[in-house]
Amino acid sequence: MNTSQRITELHNLAAHAHLAAAASHDKGDHLSAHELTKQAYEHSREALEHSQKLAASSKPGKGLKP
Repeated sequence: MNTSQRITELHNLAAHAHLAAAASHDKGDHLSAHELTKQAYEHSREALEHSQKLAASSKPGKGLKP
């Protein structure tokens, strides 16, 4: 799996965790919602770190390759 695919996967995992957290919150399960929100944050943070590394390693003027 290349870096761009991993970044996409992490963003998708974060989005899923946010949706699950919202559903848990709506059901009144605030403890699960809190845990899922923390999980979503971690996925988002990891995706950001990977994105920054990818951007730093790309050559100026070339842009990011898909």
